[in-house]
Amino acid sequence: MLVDPKSVRERWASLSRSERDAAYDNSGAVADVAVHREARTTASAAYRAAHPAGLDIAYGRNDRHRWDLYPAANPSAPCLVFIHGGYWQMNSRESFAALAEGVAAHGWSVAFPGYRLAPEAKLTEIVGDISASLDWLGQHGVDYGIAGDVVVSGWSAGGHLTAMALNHPRVRAGLAISGVFELGPIRDIYLNEKLRLTEEEIVTLSPLRLPVVAKPLAIAYGSQELPALIEDSRALHALRSAAHAPGPLLPVPGANHFTILDALRNPNGLLVRQALDLLQ
Repeated sequence: MLVDPKSVRERWASLSRSERDAAYDNSGAVADVAVHREARTTASAAYRAAHPAGLDIAYGRNDRHRWDLYPAANPSAPCLVFIHGGYWQMNSRESFAALAEGVAAHGWSVAFPGYRLAPEAKLTEIVGDISASLDWLGQHGVDYGIAGDVVVSGWSAGGHLTAMALNHPRVRAGLAISGVFELGPIRDIYLNEKLRLTEEEIVTLSPLRLPVVAKPLAIAYGSQELPALIEDSRALHALRSAAHAPGPLLPVPGANHFTILDALRNPNGLLVRQALDLLQ
């Protein structure tokens, strides 16, 4: 049973290590997570096979510095840049390709950047990879049929990276899904075995500790998410609202950390509608 999300942060100092780990263990909280992952991976492989023209385009020297680009018929159409999740240490852009179906049905381009993972890269470098990928898109996107406004989006760790990328000049607006926006607790749990966060990174890479970016940012979470993630989303929206920054808070009814992505894949999904609204 989910508890009041505020209680996680308030009780953090008194929680055991196992309780702290469980507070961020999204896979452990969803019984059929393997089913969701397999379905998304299979659908994404089919989507990539059906749209091979813009795959694996390099923006840097590392093997993970690659774009998958799905341009719309109109080069001036908006583009959703989707950053995959996996707690900065798992997954790849390829297994999320099916999410393009949602906004592509409305005439948008979609683009998926890859990035290095921990422990190969520090979080500072991962954030830098996303910035570098957006630099490349600004310089070369038009050559691949992508010249319109960019809405940056991402899920889980990608939600964090979305918030960090909102200030990039190529980005018009953002949609952060199920993100982690305060890194302090991450230092105290299993995730830090690979991330090895420094105090400087916690301070400079936690969106809840940074100046508010005035661009529109929609912040979404599933109503069945872990309380810690719900709290982060609510806290970031409150911070932005206090600074009069635009963008709604979107609880997705009945969604957990994995099924929330259905609302972005479905052309009529709540998150697709929100992405479209961000540019109105």
